[in-house]
Amino acid sequence: MVYTGPGDAPLSRSRSRSSSHGSRTPNLHQPNLSRRSSLSAGHPHSLKQIDTSQIGVPIVTPRKERPGHVRSLTGSYFPAQKGVVSMEDEWPIGDETTWKKALKAMEFDHEDEQEVANTVVRHVTTSLARQAYNIDTVAAYQATALSVRDRLLERWNETALHHTKKAPKRIYYFSIEWLIGRSLDNAVLNLGMRNTYESSTQKLGFNFEDLLNEERDAGLGNGGLGRLAACYIDSMATLNIPGWGYGLRYNYGIFKQLISSTGEQLEAPDPWLDRENPWEIGRLDVAYPIRFYGRVESVPNSDKAVWSGGMECLAVAYDTPIPGFNTKNCANIRLWSAKPVQGFDLNSFNAGNYEASVAASSEVQNITRVLYPNDNMYAGKKLRIMQQYLWVSASLQDILRRFTKLDLPWTDLPDYVCIQMNDTHPTLAIPELMRILIDEEELDYNTAWGITTKVFAYTNHTVLPEALERWQIDLFESLLPRHLQIIYRINYDFMQAVAKRWPGDMDRMRRMSIIEEGTPKYVRMAYLAIVGSFKVNGVAELHSQLLQSTIFRDFVEFKGRDFFTNVTNGITPRRWLLQCNPQLAALITHTIGNDHWLTHLKTLKNLLPMSENEEFRKAFTSIKLENKQRLADLVESELGITLDIDSLFLTQIKRLHEYKRQTLNLFGVIYRYLRIKQASPEDRKKFTKHTAIFAGKAAPGYYVAKLVIRLINNVARVVNNDPDVGNLLKVVFIPDYSVSIAEVLVPASDVSVQISTAGTEASGTSNMKLALNGALLLGTVDGANVEIAEDAGEDQSFLFGHLAEQVEGVRFTNSYQPTPLEQRSPELAQVFKAIESGTFGEGNTYESLLKTVYEHDYYLVSNDFGSYLQAEKLMDECYLNNRTEWTKKSILTAFNMGDFSSDRSVQDYADGIWSVEPCEVPNPDN
Repeated sequence: MVYTGPGDAPLSRSRSRSSSHGSRTPNLHQPNLSRRSSLSAGHPHSLKQIDTSQIGVPIVTPRKERPGHVRSLTGSYFPAQKGVVSMEDEWPIGDETTWKKALKAMEFDHEDEQEVANTVVRHVTTSLARQAYNIDTVAAYQATALSVRDRLLERWNETALHHTKKAPKRIYYFSIEWLIGRSLDNAVLNLGMRNTYESSTQKLGFNFEDLLNEERDAGLGNGGLGRLAACYIDSMATLNIPGWGYGLRYNYGIFKQLISSTGEQLEAPDPWLDRENPWEIGRLDVAYPIRFYGRVESVPNSDKAVWSGGMECLAVAYDTPIPGFNTKNCANIRLWSAKPVQGFDLNSFNAGNYEASVAASSEVQNITRVLYPNDNMYAGKKLRIMQQYLWVSASLQDILRRFTKLDLPWTDLPDYVCIQMNDTHPTLAIPELMRILIDEEELDYNTAWGITTKVFAYTNHTVLPEALERWQIDLFESLLPRHLQIIYRINYDFMQAVAKRWPGDMDRMRRMSIIEEGTPKYVRMAYLAIVGSFKVNGVAELHSQLLQSTIFRDFVEFKGRDFFTNVTNGITPRRWLLQCNPQLAALITHTIGNDHWLTHLKTLKNLLPMSENEEFRKAFTSIKLENKQRLADLVESELGITLDIDSLFLTQIKRLHEYKRQTLNLFGVIYRYLRIKQASPEDRKKFTKHTAIFAGKAAPGYYVAKLVIRLINNVARVVNNDPDVGNLLKVVFIPDYSVSIAEVLVPASDVSVQISTAGTEASGTSNMKLALNGALLLGTVDGANVEIAEDAGEDQSFLFGHLAEQVEGVRFTNSYQPTPLEQRSPELAQVFKAIESGTFGEGNTYESLLKTVYEHDYYLVSNDFGSYLQAEKLMDECYLNNRTEWTKKSILTAFNMGDFSSDRSVQDYADGIWSVEPCEVPNPDN
């Protein structure tokens, strides 16, 4: 490890990933990815006419009056029986023999190419109503996907049935994002049927790679939060952990990123559902009522209250099966879509008021139209709360409906249900479970609280205080008046406990209160998550340490260190090596002799000696060059930029944010450009050729981040067309970054650029994906970089910059004892002068961006710039002068990444937090 920052080298090897003490295609939007060579009932915005006779009637019928609901094969609902459900006693419906013969006839021979072709053709004719003479690649993809889905549903049903019979404790993973990417390739790989499908579709006249490229990425996420959830559900299925994911079904994703002629980000709807989604199963029979606004009336001599009035809508379920690798288990992601109770007002229509006739329907459907509505405005904040509540309420109703079929006391709920909250977005689930238990199931408050605090666990993903979610009280109260009452009660009891522990310490009480006092007041969602959970974890060792020593220090003193733990993030090697880099996966399997490593990633360490094997190095290098050429072909065809695959590909792929410091990378690119321009033709030969690759989206309301994108594109325009520069430097911004684009970028990258300000990145997962594919780390001592550098070995990483414990002191100096930029960083001053002079467009365009560094420089761009350039120089020297040594470093990095599998992460959660056991579906073939 090469470290060029101030102070001593920061890494220590005494740690574990999980610790109870916190120490763990034709365009770029569809790329060619070929790899093989408090309101009343009269509220004006009510979504349906409220029947005043029903005021005071609970929205959900009490459990004892619920009718039986039979769904015999999905595992969702069964006729109520006491204890564990037995499916052998009596066949639930119809003639058992007829059913079983029909089910037997549906079984597939996974090796039979003709049978696969038969199912594809059947879907062409019966699902799509087409024939051989009028089928195109889109229809062929859809038929193939439906054929694969048939096989998934066979496993999905078997899994649901087995889990219903065994009644294990289940984990429910609540994530507002599910960045699952494309499903076809991943599904056939996990099913072990890729070769069969490739051959069968070829015989039907279609190239399987072309079919893969017809699939659109699911518009269900934006960044690492959603991709982490997707990796975890894959690992749950692979490890046979009985788990489901819950989220929202966004009609238009977050947005489709376009780049204007001036380099600016433009946002357009992402119509990912326009062709429909063959992977989802619409469960129109699974719909739950959701209430907003209304009023609350207390019940005398009871903790119970009645929430009534307001407006109602429905949350309708859509299921996506997620197959495990080399197992019959199949997990599920259940997503909710908002639907109006009454979609069309005929009276308004007949009166000629056409807009009013559909206004209510439109308002409801807005709830799940897009991910992360712009919360710079009141309407966006309101919509976000409505999204979060609809999601958690429907999910809890679904989970509790499943639990009640066991006919067990509510106090047993924590023995059968664990809910992992992925960040603070699902925190409303805590008061919602309390509301259901108290108001509908008529438990007393203390009993309900005792149950609730044994069900939830909370994963924190940020150490930035300003990023901790909070909602304004008046807005919250208008939408969810009963929940605010419950939160006030939770906070009152909590404050009483704090006051008892530290009498008279009002400052501490203000710091720890779930309600932030002031004008206006806010609900602190992270604090509610901590108080309502039985365990809180960070996602990297440094992150977990910082949580306990900074933003949650008071809670550590109150709850104790054992309440907090660490589970370092991980990635699934099935997608991030086998799927995205099949040549390298094949080389590994051939060298080891089997593919056991795909579920036991630590066995890659057995290949470390191959770094000294010349033939292996040649094969490894050849694969890297093939992947670089694949990316270069894509960039040239879509952006018109020609890349030199012998250049060093430096990749920074993540959402745009100041703390992630795409600016530091970009300013480094500009400085290199200026040096090349100043150098003589002879001196230019001494430069290492660089290709700087950026990809990521900026939030629509994040002005500074959008300025960074504009500057990147304008720097690219100048640099890429300068004849003095040639192939010495290229700059690429790939628009509309997605999982599918990442699958091209990751295996092609030589350098993983991970340069967030120390102490700001919780973990990161792009660093893991890139490292697993052999990219060397150029990064700060932050997030999971620390553990990656430790595991890769001392000499394989290039670290720089101030350490986390130094950052606050530097910030203080920048704010209160500032020095001119020329003194802090003469090199950066040159860069700013070039920008301001108009080298990359009108200089005043970027004034507000440069001002963030000139004034205060909160993220230490100027303070770390010199150290960054030093680390980059050391990296260049290695690549330019000793390519063999570089390849060795790349191999050692890749094969030391075994600890960063999401299988390890999920097992850590299962053992240390969830207390769930595998529940494997029996395989009759074994």
